[in-house]
Amino acid sequence: MNTVGDALSIRYNNLVYELQSAGHDVTVLSLGEAFFDVPLHSFEELPQPAIFHYSHSRGLPELRSKLARYYANEYGVPVDAEREIIVTAGSKVAIHMTLMAMLDPGDEAVIVEPAWVSYVEQVKLCHAVPVTVPYNVPLNELDQYITPRTKVVILNYPNNPRGQTLSTEEWAGLHEMARRHDVYLLCDEAYSDFVPEEERFISAGVGDPKKRHTVICNSMSKNYGLSGWRVGYVIGDEQLMDQVLKINQHLVTCPATILSYYLTAHFDDLLEVTKPQIAAVVSWREKVMEHLDQLGLEYLPGSATFYLFVSIADSTLSSEEFCTRLLTERHVCAVPGIGYGESCDGFIRISVGTESEERTLRGLQVISDLVRETASRDAVAGGQFYA
Repeated sequence: MNTVGDALSIRYNNLVYELQSAGHDVTVLSLGEAFFDVPLHSFEELPQPAIFHYSHSRGLPELRSKLARYYANEYGVPVDAEREIIVTAGSKVAIHMTLMAMLDPGDEAVIVEPAWVSYVEQVKLCHAVPVTVPYNVPLNELDQYITPRTKVVILNYPNNPRGQTLSTEEWAGLHEMARRHDVYLLCDEAYSDFVPEEERFISAGVGDPKKRHTVICNSMSKNYGLSGWRVGYVIGDEQLMDQVLKINQHLVTCPATILSYYLTAHFDDLLEVTKPQIAAVVSWREKVMEHLDQLGLEYLPGSATFYLFVSIADSTLSSEEFCTRLLTERHVCAVPGIGYGESCDGFIRISVGTESEERTLRGLQVISDLVRETASRDAVAGGQFYA
């Protein structure tokens, strides 16, 4: 365990909670969730006493059916609700249990940066070897990172933190690579609903409908603004899902039964409430990009999610030094880019799904000020900052 790091985003959010408990007003641009206005329906109509007891370790059959239909109708990916999907206690554990089923000690997992903070550490927890790919390496050059020990390539689209999505053609190239090297694609699609209305989300499953080499992980609680409920799911071929099921049975048993019944009963209601709010936060992200342009702050291109990966390359501080000063001195919280890979230390992740527009814009100004105050002489001389 000494070789495994903590989750950097969670570490900083814990510091936020501690500062808030001490009475400080913190502008939170670090949380990996969007705050929605979600009405709470009655729990009394849910089946009793069933809600108090274990449920099927694959997840409630009714909930699996709704999720399978959703992937088929929304994304064109056929899913057998009986054998190809498991509902889990959050998508994070879905990813880890899938890696446990895939990896033997010493196997390699190729991870494309910027990479969500837990991929590398989860691979280490499987006694396997993470092989990271710098963020500026084109996807069509991933072959050079694959060896005979490679079992899986971990991909996250829409990407946390840059907001990038992939086209049908880009996915076709990745599927061809997976077939050629006989490796899995583990695709984290937790932000599949956070895509602009004019841009259709392309799921990895479209290019591999029989899931011969593709596994998809996703999150209900993330998309519904219920991240604290911890309800995710994993989709894959029957043989692999049977292995994941055994791990789930031994580690978790089943997701929370009462929440599963609730999500089943109100599946469509929640979609109706959250879809417009998702569209609003994605639209707000576009406006934040315009404000970053006005401030002279660069960021990696992307159109989805509620994150932006903002460059602090002109600062002389590392991303962790920068975010620590930002939080302790200015009471604005962002996540250091180093948490998303060694190639990402010149960035910070900001989230625009939690604070009001006014507080978000004020936080961006504080970030811009700190970049300017800690900039190298070359950056200042280059006139890269706007007043």
